[in-house]
Amino acid sequence: MSINDSLSDMLTRIRNAQLRRRPKVSTPASKLRGRVLDVLESEGFIRGYVRIEQKGEHPEFEIELKYFNGQPAIKQIKRVSKPGRRVYSPVKELPTVANGLGVSILSTPRGVMSDARAREENVGGEILCNVF
Repeated sequence: MSINDSLSDMLTRIRNAQLRRRPKVSTPASKLRGRVLDVLESEGFIRGYVRIEQKGEHPEFEIELKYFNGQPAIKQIKRVSKPGRRVYSPVKELPTVANGLGVSILSTPRGVMSDARAREENVGGEILCNVF
């Protein structure tokens, strides 16, 4: 199966698994997906993830989802920059998500990071997704 936008695929898998109240979800592994998962874990939206490599198969990430009182920790996860329309933002124009309760995940020249860290490091970049 060919996937044009691997990050959108991962976000959709997370969204669908949370709708079904699944404790874990798996997705094919890639560097970009791993870095986005690092940000989601550090911001407290997922419990964690593990890279699983089986002989003769592509490596996968097994993502452990987080719930609070039966409700998913991620209320909404949305892809912003898409292959057909890239969205870039300088540091001074970075949007806030849900009045500061959410986080934007950016791909910057210094790596994938949250919007708060991008403001600290004074660097802008491509807005990959918004989470709250």
